[in-house]
This record gives sequence, structure tokens and C-alpha cells, in this order.
Amino acid sequence: MKKKSVEAEKVSKEAHAYTPGLKVKRSMTINKTRRLPIPGEVFVKVGDTVDYNTIVARAQIRGDPEIVKAAIMLGVEAEDLPRYVKKKIDERVSKGEVIAAYNALFGLIKKQVVSPVDGTIESISNVTGQIIVRGLPMPVDVEAYIPGKVIEVMPNEGAVISTNSAFIQGIFGIGGETHGRLRIAVENPQETLSEDLITSEDKGKVLIGGSLVTYEALKKAV
Repeated sequence: MKKKSVEAEKVSKEAHAYTPGLKVKRSMTINKTRRLPIPGEVFVKVGDTVDYNTIVARAQIRGDPEIVKAAIMLGVEAEDLPRYVKKKIDERVSKGEVIAAYNALFGLIKKQVVSPVDGTIESISNVTGQIIVRGLPMPVDVEAYIPGKVIEVMPNEGAVISTNSAFIQGIFGIGGETHGRLRIAVENPQETLSEDLITSEDKGKVLIGGSLVTYEALKKAV
């Protein structure tokens, strides 16, 4: 019993060492600001009820530029490239579509340059002999993250979601945002979350541990 008491005291000290100022609340109001990285479109209004996966805002990020060495591929001088380009700047093109072509010797020699991606023609240079194709915009969605009500809308930016819930603060996070059903995996705050406390039924869940988590438990959880 004495040994167990000493171990419990050790774990308790470790818990205090690793959890300075962390909050655990049975019930509290949480206001979560959900904001786009760049200006975009907001889909909700004040008073709307949202779920955790409701898309509240969306922005379009420019696609990546693809540099096509068209003059070299056609075997022509850079200054002559515009003569052989089949598309105009800002024109939409599809992957594999011909954007420049060169014919010689009454059609016996044929060379073509195709677009490497779906996108638009951004530039045609008679200095470098290159064509830049800008990939299609990529949508960036911001979800509500928590179920609740919209209490504020920031035009072109996002919204603030409010909900009443239990609150358990962690020390740090690894990876992106995720969701799952909560399960308290330990019997008290001083208990260590070990490998044997994680089962196959915990797949997709968010586990609440105690004073610390073992390396083996982390490996099993991942």
C-alpha cells in the first residue's frame, strides 16, 4: 500500500508539472471565432443554428502557376513565340489542350505544346519564351467546428459561433481540426493513459486521459 501511495503521489506531482493553468469546466459558454485566411463569402447570418460541420464561409485561393517552356518545345525563338500561341491571356484551357503549335515543311514537321493543367493562360512572354498557365482556384472552406448559434457575422471573413458545453483544455495539439465522440478513458485526473486503456472501439473517438499519456498509448491511438 505504501508503494502504491508513493507512486500515486509521484503521478500527482507529474500532473501538476504538465498541466499549469489548464481549465476543466462542467458547463460554460464557448464563443468560437471562425475566420477565413483571405476575404471570401459568408453563408450564415446571426441567429442561425449550425452543426459542427456546417460550412460557414468559403474563399477561393489562386491555383499554382505552371511554367511551360513553349519556345524550346516548339524549337522557335522566344521573340517569335506569340505567333504560334493558340490561346489568349486570361483564356480558360483544359489539361492536354493545345496552347501552341508549329508546322513546317508543308506540315511534315508538326510540334505542339499542351496545357499541363486545367486553368487559365496568365502570361505569354516573347522574352523568356515561356507560357504561364495558372491552375484553377482552390476552395477553402471554414466549418463551424462546434454546434451552436451564430452570434456575430464578419462580412467577407467569417462568423462567431456560441454554444454551452463542457470544457476540457489540452496542453497541445498535433494535426488539423477533427471531431469525434468523447470518452473518458481514465478513472481520475491522476491516472496515466496507458496502452491497455485504449480499445478497438475507440476508433474515431476523442479520448480524455489523466496526468499524462505513455508513448505506447500514443502509438496505439495513431
